[in-house]
Amino acid sequence: MSPLLEVDDLRVEFGRGPDTASVLNGVSYHVDEGETLAVLGESGSGKSVTAQTVMGILDTPPGRITGGSVRFRGEELLGADPERRRLLRGESMAMIFQDALSALNPVYSVGFQIAEQFRFRRGMSRKDAMVRAAEMLDLVKIPNAKQRVREYPHQFSGGMRQRAMIAMALALDPELLIADEPTTALDVTVQAQIMELLDELRRERGMGLVLITHDLGVVAEVADRIAVMYAGRIVEHTDAASLYAHPAHPYTRGLMDSVPRVDDVSGAPLRPIPGLPPSLSAIPNGCPFHPRCAHAQDVCTDEVPALREVGSAHQAHQAACHFAEQFVAQDPDRPTTHEVVSR
Repeated sequence: MSPLLEVDDLRVEFGRGPDTASVLNGVSYHVDEGETLAVLGESGSGKSVTAQTVMGILDTPPGRITGGSVRFRGEELLGADPERRRLLRGESMAMIFQDALSALNPVYSVGFQIAEQFRFRRGMSRKDAMVRAAEMLDLVKIPNAKQRVREYPHQFSGGMRQRAMIAMALALDPELLIADEPTTALDVTVQAQIMELLDELRRERGMGLVLITHDLGVVAEVADRIAVMYAGRIVEHTDAASLYAHPAHPYTRGLMDSVPRVDDVSGAPLRPIPGLPPSLSAIPNGCPFHPRCAHAQDVCTDEVPALREVGSAHQAHQAACHFAEQFVAQDPDRPTTHEVVSR
């Protein structure tokens, strides 16, 4: 079977002339049915732009697609008829945006905004659509859904608004769900509840899930595979267990070292990654990470490392580092997924 979603060598630019920013520089990944792919990286690495391009909401300025392919169930989406893309959104693929308060319209009730999809996509009456909206709120475990369906976004807590966004995204039973930072600005307990809910709904519905985040702990126990992004590129891609136990890229190792350890009683300070991500309008030559990398050598400043297989032939593990083999060996001090979740 072909993957549910295939992104191949995707390239996107913002602006024109000398100020052109290369936001995506050959991003490739795939998602299968019933699978969770986590996309990790610092702000500005291109995670959300990739998702917006997949959803077809970045086809006009300031974003400009300059190359690549996006296929859903084998159907090419880039360059497809706009009406076809519109029909796919909601029906086959849906997206949860990271700021639920901004994504929800403050002048309409939450139920009205969910019911609108049933009215215009399913031809339901206003009354029947509101009944279905209440059922969707109940599905995402919002208490007293029949009463709260008529409340407005400002009457919901942050966690409840996020649940309402999930309900809206799942209303038409999509096959693919993209969740862009779904736990931003939520406390740790609510984060865990939201992630548990998404994972439960994925299992029940058999849908593919793309989880975009910068938080290693959020994805440690729910992701099947993880793609790490830096400066518009995938720099490491493997299954979740391998990534935490055998990080093969210095950037991934830096992210790991920035996470507090539950078993560390030394009181030693964390080791943050020095410096800042590069400007996307002035990406360094060679490996984009080399100005911040303690292991950089001359080749790192001259040659862009390709994303290639590293480690065992039986292990699907890719890394874009000239010295990946030096990092992929088992490190007894690496945190386990349980330690990352329990940080």
